[in-house]
Amino acid sequence: MKISSFRYLVNQGFKGIWKNRMMTFASFCILLVSLLMVGLSCLVALNLTRVIGGIEGRSEIVVIVEDGTSDGDMAALEQKLKDIPNVNTVSLYTKEEAWENMLKGMTEEEKDFFQYADDNPLPDTYKITVNDIEIMTDTTTQIETFDFVESTQSPTAFADILISIRRIFSIVAFCVVLALVVVCLIIISNTTRASVFTRRKEINIMKYVGATNAFIRIPFFVEGMIVGLVAAGGALLLTKFAYEGVYNIFNDNFSIWSILGMQNLYSFDELKLYICGAYLIAGALIGAVGTSISTGKHLKV
Repeated sequence: MKISSFRYLVNQGFKGIWKNRMMTFASFCILLVSLLMVGLSCLVALNLTRVIGGIEGRSEIVVIVEDGTSDGDMAALEQKLKDIPNVNTVSLYTKEEAWENMLKGMTEEEKDFFQYADDNPLPDTYKITVNDIEIMTDTTTQIETFDFVESTQSPTAFADILISIRRIFSIVAFCVVLALVVVCLIIISNTTRASVFTRRKEINIMKYVGATNAFIRIPFFVEGMIVGLVAAGGALLLTKFAYEGVYNIFNDNFSIWSILGMQNLYSFDELKLYICGAYLIAGALIGAVGTSISTGKHLKV
């Protein structure tokens, strides 16, 4: 195809937007709402997954060290703990620190009672966070086999609950987003089909005078792509407004929501490039392909 012919077809696509502005506006609104629904659903799913991950990251294994373990053996034990593949961090909580913290929570009478104690009865402990709570039980079992480990404490029951919640949520989120995508595609297909139907005479005339299918489809393709890009831009602005509004609510009440791990929410700036790219690509493809495919019925004359 010559460059002049291609330029002509692109210009026809731009003209078609204004010539059929009512149906174009309808397609724009449908695309805008569809992209917004799917985009916000994906962002909610993404953030809830991160919140659950933040709660998981707070799950610790407490390793109680045998009383009387030497500094050398303590160092060797710490290194063995760090060498476990699933271990993320290892921090020592000494008996002296535990004793001081316990005294801070006592009344004056209780402090007077314990001040004559000769030995610190509390043990040295290691606090361990793991990379994957799904194998926390296996990690705990492995730690219990190490020398100088008296016992361990780990929230395995709580970890199992979190794992179940994460799996259920992942399945539900996937089904919801998939359902939204299917519904949006059906609505968009019907809208673009109606837009093309209003111009069926124009398509038939072009077909009768010898225009090829590709020649007829290109203006519709350009028109749909432009509408899709504009709708994507509108969806991006609305998403930014809505998302930052909700994000600021959580930030303004940080002390309350941090207990639930809400400080792990993604900021819009962290995701803006991905959101922008996804919206533009999805809008252009759905608009262009959906419109050009809808012309197929009227090309058979």
